[in-house]
Amino acid sequence: MPSTPSQSENASARARSIRNVTLVGVAINSTLTLGQIVVGLFANAFSLVADAMHTLSDLVADFMVLAAGKQGAHPADLDHPYGHGRIETVATLVLGVSLVVVGVGFLWASGMRLQTMENQPPLHSAALVMALVALLGKEFLFRYTLVGGRRLKAPMLEANAWHARSDAASSLVVAIGVGGSLAGYRFLEPLAAAVVGFMILRMGVLQSWHALRELIDTGLPGEELVRLRQTINDTPGVAGLHDLRTRRMAHRVLCDAHVQVDPRITVSEGHYISESVLLAVRRAHSEIGEVLVHIDAEDDDMERLFAERAERLPDRAAVLADLVALIGENPPLQRLQLHYLDGQIEIEAYFPPNAPLPDAETLKQRVDAWLGERPCYRRVTFHRVLGP
Repeated sequence: MPSTPSQSENASARARSIRNVTLVGVAINSTLTLGQIVVGLFANAFSLVADAMHTLSDLVADFMVLAAGKQGAHPADLDHPYGHGRIETVATLVLGVSLVVVGVGFLWASGMRLQTMENQPPLHSAALVMALVALLGKEFLFRYTLVGGRRLKAPMLEANAWHARSDAASSLVVAIGVGGSLAGYRFLEPLAAAVVGFMILRMGVLQSWHALRELIDTGLPGEELVRLRQTINDTPGVAGLHDLRTRRMAHRVLCDAHVQVDPRITVSEGHYISESVLLAVRRAHSEIGEVLVHIDAEDDDMERLFAERAERLPDRAAVLADLVALIGENPPLQRLQLHYLDGQIEIEAYFPPNAPLPDAETLKQRVDAWLGERPCYRRVTFHRVLGP
């Protein structure tokens, strides 16, 4: 039976896929940049040369994605116990900000061109051919990278795809401008540049905003939280849920939850329920990579009540000493269970089958008096263990 890939293997495979998608972008952008510069200088199409500089900025973005994808795939270590996924988030933010800068640049340049249309030099028709080739190449790269980003759940790849779309839009602007100039309608280039500039600016703001929300640990949307709560509450053994928190880290979601269980089950059963919750969440919510389940015996305000209890409730050693004072050291206890509930302690004491205990009435009177002097205890129950 084939073994299941580990998380580190999956992360490495994902990093390789991100690298391969990005390398395709590097090859296309390099070819287009060189072609735009050569043809632009030959055809006196300075807008084509400027578009080549825009394409060159995509090359810089591609190398940033390669570096971030490699670093983000590193496993968790002592300095980064949750992994390095936030490197991808930072790269997404940088790319988003670069889109904003490019968008503002287009808006500014379009305004300047509208004021100097009469100074545009005559163009060669080769510029239009190159602009159309660049447009088709960039549109292909946009779609290819966007599909890869969504498949790999890599926001930085999606941001890079939109960066390619912005360059495709700039190539469209050049094509319209060159075509309009050849046809005698010089105003078309700066007008189209203004429209595209606004589109790029909007996309950059959205990408940057999503990355910032992740960096400040914004939780999942309300409808996803409802589904997540339902999954946890439907897990057998879960009696209640509170303090559910989520946050994103690149393609993963981290989740922690306080799960209420029957207060009198064993520690091992509580651990089994927590593992059941983890498996149920991972099966139903593929985005969630890590789930931290805190088992609670009751629905309480932990910050307030736990501090109060720690100050006034005795620990196991103190409780055992109190019991010895109540019934003596003979018979010896075989097992002691303590239930810390509602600010008091319930005691269950187990003795061997033939242990000599006081008669029931005497024991009851002694326990009642003992409880009256110790308000930290709610109830004491004595049991004889059946069997050896």
